[in-house]
Amino acid sequence: MANDADNVRVGLTGSVLIAPKGTTAPADLDTAWPAGWEDLGYLSDDGVELTYSTESEDINAWQSLSPVRKVLTGVDMTLGFTAIELKTTTMTLYFPSATMSDVSGTVHKLSIPAAPAPDERAIGLEWIDGDIKNRLIIARGEVTDREALTLARSGAVGLGMTVSAYADSAPEIAVWLSNDPAWSAA
Repeated sequence: MANDADNVRVGLTGSVLIAPKGTTAPADLDTAWPAGWEDLGYLSDDGVELTYSTESEDINAWQSLSPVRKVLTGVDMTLGFTAIELKTTTMTLYFPSATMSDVSGTVHKLSIPAAPAPDERAIGLEWIDGDIKNRLIIARGEVTDREALTLARSGAVGLGMTVSAYADSAPEIAVWLSNDPAWSAA
């Protein structure tokens, strides 16, 4: 197996999109994101962090000092990012069940509930490296962790969030589409 620098990828640019749970996502890389999908806009230059992990449990036997088998007990997938555009879409994602209303023509109010309801959404991630395009679609996801919001002179206000993916229809937790020729199954 030879090294091939043409298979090294960079996430040069991209977008995180959200939609109400159940909204249809594109099934290919050429179709535009349909109505209902909203782009969160600019993200911090840290980009998006995708984490995938599995948990297993050892099965031990009396006759062996080491496990004789491992059983998969959990799968976890998360997306972490910091939205730096403060707009209705990002604010109501960061503050679940929050609503935005207009108090007057120039004053707007974000009502943040004391007891938010679950806020599952469909999540899309798209990124590009030259001619290589990728889309990750999470049919069911929810913001499960939020970073502190910092107001400072030295940088943009950021809404740091972690989205947890939930299984939609077994066995998939997400779908990743790519036109990367190195991915060819043939």
